[in-house]
Amino acid sequence: MSEMLTIILGGGQGTRLYPLTKYRAKPAVPIGGKYRLIDIPLSNCVNSGIHRVFVLTQFMSVSLNRHVGKAFAFDRLRRGFVDVIPASQSRETGNEWFQGTADAVRKSMLHFRQHSFRDYLILSGDHLYRMDYRDMLNVHKENKADVTVATLPVTEDQISGFGIMKVDERDRIVDFIEKPNDEKQVTDYKVTGGTAGSDPHYLASMGIYIFRREILRKLLEENPHNDFGFNIVPNAIRSANTFAYRFNGYWEDIGKIDDFFNANIALTKPNPVFSFYDPKKPIFTRPRTLPGTTLDRTHINESIITEGCQITNSEISRSIIGIRSIIGSGSKLNETMMMGADYFEGEEYYPELKGKKIPSIGIGTKCNIQRAIIDKNARIGNSVVIKPKKSDENYDGDGFVVRNGITVVEKNSVILSNSEI
Repeated sequence: MSEMLTIILGGGQGTRLYPLTKYRAKPAVPIGGKYRLIDIPLSNCVNSGIHRVFVLTQFMSVSLNRHVGKAFAFDRLRRGFVDVIPASQSRETGNEWFQGTADAVRKSMLHFRQHSFRDYLILSGDHLYRMDYRDMLNVHKENKADVTVATLPVTEDQISGFGIMKVDERDRIVDFIEKPNDEKQVTDYKVTGGTAGSDPHYLASMGIYIFRREILRKLLEENPHNDFGFNIVPNAIRSANTFAYRFNGYWEDIGKIDDFFNANIALTKPNPVFSFYDPKKPIFTRPRTLPGTTLDRTHINESIITEGCQITNSEISRSIIGIRSIIGSGSKLNETMMMGADYFEGEEYYPELKGKKIPSIGIGTKCNIQRAIIDKNARIGNSVVIKPKKSDENYDGDGFVVRNGITVVEKNSVILSNSEI
């Protein structure tokens, strides 16, 4: 693995996850109660023996920098690093922002030149999965490939959301269509065998690539376009030795609010398809020195409760309660992701808040909250009701938004007592 450099694409403005990306870069969005999205690919790298990583991002990278520095600090003897590279101006790259995934790598190449790696592993920052990249690298080397694309078996009703690969008997990619809108476009793309078994299926790109260094530089120099899926991969298929790596584990794109919400709530099941803890391949995050959670007369069903919480006389079902969360007496939460708080609010602030009629951080008393995401440091008063919406409902409110029927209370926002959303 010392021959390979990893590049994680942190994304642009993260509009699909807005407002969770209003104050932070997409890779810094909290997930699972105590983790952040960037922890997924970085932990996969650590578990795969990869210790040299660049994270490319463009917007609001301060909290991401802080988190990565505290969570993934490699020792000197290992010669490892995780560097966050925000978009910047230079005489070589000009004064434009990153225009897409490929453009982000193209404009960041000057940072990679000092490292003489044979291959570049390119990852996305908004996927939930566990993968040993050594397996993919072995296939890449065995095939003597210039480019290897990780693929996932999908059914016919899923093809419109992916780039679909056509492969020969050696799994060499001979054609590629990005997000086909008609099954007729990929009729002869069906495959059988591999880890997916004998049932016919399609091979969908996971947005995970291994490129030979010289090939990637050549493709980026000769192709002025800006996206790997739409531009670079199709050109690689035509001009380079490009193979598929078949992966059949759990994988979920969590770049949209509803997908993000559903993936989080699925973690609360007794035997979830994906778990953040695996004794051999755990997901790492920033260590914290928080007190244990206190529970008083509280009923909890299929939920995740993290450290530093104070929950009184409440009912919590199929929910995730993030670090430092406060939940008042008589409140009910169902299918709710509460991201918690960045700090404990001391008692010295209470008189000032009371005078301004502003609730303290957390959820007040006698609240009823269902199918919601409560971002960090939100202040929700007493007797607040947040009810499920229709699955196609979308609108913006004061301090909250509704996306595909899911209510998202924004970071640092205030929802006054007796409000109903």
